[in-house]
Amino acid sequence: MTEHNNRSTTIIARRFRGFLPVVVDVETGGFNAATDALLEIAAVPLEMDEQGIIYPHKTVAFHVQPFEGANIEEAAIKFTGIDPYHPLRIAHPEADALQEIFKVIRRAVKSSGCKRAILVGHNAHFDHGFINAAVTRCDLKRNPFHPFSNFDTVSMAGLAFGQTVLSRACETAGIDFNNQEAHSARYDAEKTAELFCTIINRWQELGGWEQRSSWEQDFE
Repeated sequence: MTEHNNRSTTIIARRFRGFLPVVVDVETGGFNAATDALLEIAAVPLEMDEQGIIYPHKTVAFHVQPFEGANIEEAAIKFTGIDPYHPLRIAHPEADALQEIFKVIRRAVKSSGCKRAILVGHNAHFDHGFINAAVTRCDLKRNPFHPFSNFDTVSMAGLAFGQTVLSRACETAGIDFNNQEAHSARYDAEKTAELFCTIINRWQELGGWEQRSSWEQDFE
């Protein structure tokens, strides 16, 4: 690993106390993580350059097959526009989709010099709850995410821009947002990632994070 890469990974590891922010969005068949289907999931690991500017990396996303016995609320399907049983929908079993996403996240955590991922989401408790429920349901091991801590861009956007709805927060932040593409996990995760990075980078511009002192501290 080059000196440049060493310095870059150290910055993001120190910036978030050894946790790598990974933006997640899920689309579901309802609001109950224990009973309702997980239908889509997308994750966007974040990276940081040596100036401390954070930015999105590659998105990984899957359509997900409803687990056996899953509840799917009609109102939820009307809202997202997802047809879980469309013959042309390429969907993966829940366990397979999560395992592939976890592999990508674990590689990102390792390459960044972090010790674990931390979930970033718009209403993060919702996405976190569905992921934790699916992990339990599928008996998956090595979940890369912190089990309960997360970053919620609803609160962050409310503070930074006075907006809590994703589309309005993005528009206020100067981020293009297409309502016709919204409510797909990939699109919403990517826009949430842009929003999170915008807030973090703007905070740094205002002097909110002292990089030099952070490099000298042990994040353990």
